[in-house]
Amino acid sequence: MVRGIAFVAALLLAAAAYASGLERFQVYVRTTQSARADFDQQVFDRGGKRLQESKGTFVFLRPGRFRWSYAKPYPQVIVGDGARVWIHDIDLNQVTVRKLTGAIGATPAALLAGASDIDKAFELSEAGTRDGLEWVEAKPREREAGFDRVRIGLGVAGVEAMELQDHFGQTTLLRFTNIARNPKLDANEFRFTPPPGTDVLGEQ
Repeated sequence: MVRGIAFVAALLLAAAAYASGLERFQVYVRTTQSARADFDQQVFDRGGKRLQESKGTFVFLRPGRFRWSYAKPYPQVIVGDGARVWIHDIDLNQVTVRKLTGAIGATPAALLAGASDIDKAFELSEAGTRDGLEWVEAKPREREAGFDRVRIGLGVAGVEAMELQDHFGQTTLLRFTNIARNPKLDANEFRFTPPPGTDVLGEQ
C-alpha cells in the first residue's frame, strides 16, 4: 500500500513538472506529509548587505509539528509539538513558549508544516522562473503576520528555497539541501521538555 501511494505521488510530481509554479506547490502540499532537510540561511538588509548567516536542519510532520535546529553560529532549537511552539536559546539558557495557533498562523512555518488549507492564511500567486526553480509568492492575509511576503522556490525535490521579506525591508534567504520527502519520523522529534534550570517565558 505504501509503495502504491509513493507511486501515485511520483506520477503527480512528474505531471507537475509541466505545470505552473502554483500548481506544483499545490501538488507538493497534497503529497508531502513530512520532510527532512539541511538548510543555509542568510539575512540581508534593505541595501543588500548580509547581516547574518546560519546553518542547521529542519524536519516537519503535518499538521503543526516541526523542528528547526540551528547549529551555527548560535545554537537554537524551535519545536512545534502540535499544540505549542518552543524556542530554546541555548546560549541564553532560556525557553520561550507560545500556543501553536497564535505562533504559526500566517507564518512561513505554516507554508511548510501547516494544514493543507494554506490559501485561508495566504494569498498565493505565480512568481515566475528563476535559478532553475518555479516560484510562488505567498502574501499573508493577516496584517500582523510580521512579514510582507514569502516566495517559495520549487524544484525536482519539492520546496528547495524560500525568500522572506519583512516590514523593515530585510530579506531572509533559505536554501534546502539533502531533502527527504515523506520519511518515517519518530514522534519524539516533536516533543520538547525544557532542560532543568532553564528560564521559561510565555504560555504553557
